[in-house]
Amino acid sequence: MTALKSVPSSPTTDIEHRCAATGMRMTEQRRVIARVLAEASDHPDVEELYRRCVAIDDKISISTVYRTVKLFEDAGIIERHDFREGRARYEQMRDSHHDHLINLRDGTVIEFTSDAIEKLQTEIARKLGFRLVDHRLELYCVPLDEDKT
Repeated sequence: MTALKSVPSSPTTDIEHRCAATGMRMTEQRRVIARVLAEASDHPDVEELYRRCVAIDDKISISTVYRTVKLFEDAGIIERHDFREGRARYEQMRDSHHDHLINLRDGTVIEFTSDAIEKLQTEIARKLGFRLVDHRLELYCVPLDEDKT
């Protein structure tokens, strides 16, 4: 028997709206995956996404999660990140820009924005004869308290 927990009554997520806007067919399993991604406050990899989805619908296979993530990525609905861990991690596309700070000790990803960094990047591009149209900033760090040992 399929165990479905709480997803059918959930409000439609931004990911689901974006899927509908592209004309993508939304199966119930794709809905579960979309909702788990939309609710993620971290940047899960496919294996973590699969674990969360199976807790809602035990009939979802890992291959379904892989295929759906690829489908969402190709449609520009989610974004893939490679944070030097040898595994891709995902987040839903946002309307506003943000950068990432990655803790190399535990893999925690902190999203942040900085007007000063944005201004500096634009200024550097201009000084080198370019107009900045896009960028991705990832800061790889270790906790300060490790420096004291």
